[in-house]
Amino acid sequence: MPNLLLTGASGFLGRILHKELSQQFKVTTLGRSSANDIQVDLAKGPPTLSQSFDWVIHNAGKAHIVPKTEEEKAAFFQVNHLGTINLLKALDIFSVKPKQFILISTVAVYGLDSGEGIEETQDLAGHTPYAQSKILAEEVVMEWCQRHQVDGVILRLPLVVDSNPPGNLGAIMRAIQRGYYFSIGKNEARKSVVLAIDVARLIPKLEGKSGIFNLADGQHPTFAAIESAIADGLGKSIAFTLPNGLVKLLAKIGDGICTLGIAFPFHSDRLAKMTATLTFNDEKARRELGWAPGAVTAYLRNMDAAQREEQR
Repeated sequence: MPNLLLTGASGFLGRILHKELSQQFKVTTLGRSSANDIQVDLAKGPPTLSQSFDWVIHNAGKAHIVPKTEEEKAAFFQVNHLGTINLLKALDIFSVKPKQFILISTVAVYGLDSGEGIEETQDLAGHTPYAQSKILAEEVVMEWCQRHQVDGVILRLPLVVDSNPPGNLGAIMRAIQRGYYFSIGKNEARKSVVLAIDVARLIPKLEGKSGIFNLADGQHPTFAAIESAIADGLGKSIAFTLPNGLVKLLAKIGDGICTLGIAFPFHSDRLAKMTATLTFNDEKARRELGWAPGAVTAYLRNMDAAQREEQR
């Protein structure tokens, strides 16, 4: 089996990558948790590696929080940018470099709140610390791969879906499960989404490939369809459907509460994201990588069966 170094294996996507890739690779994990084969904080310096690797997947990163202080903003750059530099420095000590380097990135690098069919050639205008730090990470990876003639792939992911996701999707699932979720009128905004397991299954097909690729399920379901699929998969119904005017009023109330320094789950920024269409074109990945993902809404509707399969 080829040797593969995987960072971020203890995170949401990392656990799925680890389980799937262990069938075809001898996987060594690297990260801050003691559960890793190599326990190290990449943000603090280059790790000491005892061997070279055939493949490297750099999945470790900081995401899913909105920074409130300068220290929290700086942490994104320390983890996502400096951490990437430190990983590459560790690989530099070996005369034989990896054959394949894969960076897990994000569609947030485009910096867009709305749009349809956004392609990889779109300007990178991400303005959040998360997006800017990932842009810098992409730059150093591509430069390093070109300098050392390593096949480098950057995968830009939208909302990643599994049965227990983090972030806003996980919050929606929990609210529907507990019976206090409300939908917004007839929300026809479309979103790009992708299944975590499909990302994992694509990895072995990347051998000898280079370039930057958007990944999505190609269906770009409406927000209402995602909500409905989650409810079906959980065997629940959505308790409330509120008219747009009332939802906007609730968002304004949430804005006021947030200005007091009190965390509140619903505000105008979240409303804008929920009601704006934002989709990404994955035709390049389909054409060059043989990308053939499953539909996220079908997975969500069969969530109980999917969870049983994942636990095997």
